[in-house]
Amino acid sequence: SGFNFGGFGLTANPAVNFNIGNFGVSTTSTPPFNFGNSLASAGAFGGFGTTATTAGPAFSFSAPTNTGTSGLFGATQNKGFGFGTSFGTGTGTGLGTGLGTGLCFGFGTQQQQTTLGGGLFSQPAQTPAQSNQLINTASALSAPTLLGDERDAILAKWNQLQAFWGTGKGYFSNNIAPVEFTQDNPFYRFKAVGYSLMLDNKDEDGFMVLVFNRKETDIRSQQQQLVESLHKILGGSQTLTVNVEGVKTLTDDQTEVIIYVVERSPNGTSRRVPTMTLHTHLEQPNIKSSLQQLGVSLSMTRTEFSPAQLKQYLQNPPIGVDPIIWEQAKIDNPDPEKLIPLPMVGFKELLRRLKVQDQMTKQHQTRLDMISEDISELQKNQTTTMAKIAQYKRKLMALSHRTLQVLIKQEIQRKSGYAIQADEEQLRVQLDTIQCELNAPTQFKGRLNELMSQIRMQNHFGAVRAEERYYIDADLLREIKQHLKQQQEGLSHLISIIKDDLEDIKLIEHGLNESIPIRGGVFS
Repeated sequence: SGFNFGGFGLTANPAVNFNIGNFGVSTTSTPPFNFGNSLASAGAFGGFGTTATTAGPAFSFSAPTNTGTSGLFGATQNKGFGFGTSFGTGTGTGLGTGLGTGLCFGFGTQQQQTTLGGGLFSQPAQTPAQSNQLINTASALSAPTLLGDERDAILAKWNQLQAFWGTGKGYFSNNIAPVEFTQDNPFYRFKAVGYSLMLDNKDEDGFMVLVFNRKETDIRSQQQQLVESLHKILGGSQTLTVNVEGVKTLTDDQTEVIIYVVERSPNGTSRRVPTMTLHTHLEQPNIKSSLQQLGVSLSMTRTEFSPAQLKQYLQNPPIGVDPIIWEQAKIDNPDPEKLIPLPMVGFKELLRRLKVQDQMTKQHQTRLDMISEDISELQKNQTTTMAKIAQYKRKLMALSHRTLQVLIKQEIQRKSGYAIQADEEQLRVQLDTIQCELNAPTQFKGRLNELMSQIRMQNHFGAVRAEERYYIDADLLREIKQHLKQQQEGLSHLISIIKDDLEDIKLIEHGLNESIPIRGGVFS
């Protein structure tokens, strides 16, 4: 993964719950872990019907009625997720030359959230306190009037430095309290953009994530008690079943448990409770307190972005992110189908991501080690199986020979006393012919013996060559080559002389043969 800090301003608006990977809400306290606490405050179960609920001990997994607002997360019961005007354009100076590849894990930053009315991407109204806070921040950074002289300019620069660093207080007036600078202010510089893995779970799957402040071993050892406790929190109805989809280790000795709830109807059918319905119920104050008694520090949904939500998120840069940087982040996305740009604020967030990356690397290495062990075990099993197959083949061949011998003896006894028939005589002749061909010296048997002898000789010479190895010095090798070359030249010269002599001898013989008839004619 790679991150480039370029000194641009980026913040997550505290009026928005910003959690890309899980869409959840962070709880405020972590009580002692106990699976045996009384859970009577959860209330009685009322079923998954369509009856609207307003107050009282009974509850339902149907959507509660809202007054004065409309949309998916209206009224004060909204504890879901959404993106409002806090994803607008902010101030910044640039991110650098690149954005890196980021981390590909489903997680994000959990921050305080407020009620969003009128739909998922509605724009919450800005309160007077927020307006005053913005005005005071601008005054502290640009025109403080604390001292009334040229020192106010130095104070403004000091306030800007504190805002860039994200810590300290900005004094700007004698009559107004100073501004508290945190990492959430729009001018905080230590920010970057990474990437997070988009989930592919739908609301109908009903997956809910509960983060426990306990180790994975403790959760797994008490998993059955955990399921029973969650069932009691949901009312203890016989029509509900709590199921654990998976358990995964997180950083800082935390454990992520993925659950889903199945509701059975009287006619025998069953369905999963939708994720947002289950999340809305678990976010009720009495239910949340019961979850905290179980050691739950965070509850999150696990649903995917809709195309409209994804488009809205990518088109509106988060506050403090330069639109150019945000566009570049979208261009540099290594896998737009699976990854989504995600701003990171501060070194703690970067450290957390590095811890998560290190943890995932260890998990991947553990998985690779397990796969390697499985492969080694499979190789051993394969070797053993091959040896058994060869053994069984030999055994089958021996049994076949024994069976053939038994059949021969049985056939001999059956044919005893009978004369040899014509087909048997023909078969005997064919067998004798084949036997003669095999035993012929120039046929198959002789060739096989010759091949066997050649193989033995090659093996013998190969073993000798493998044992005897000679090394010749380069100068000596060069002298031997020169000497052999001279010998070759001498032999070539001798061969040429012999050829010339042979031609002379042939010429002499030809002359003698021509002179003999002439002499005979003279003497006659």
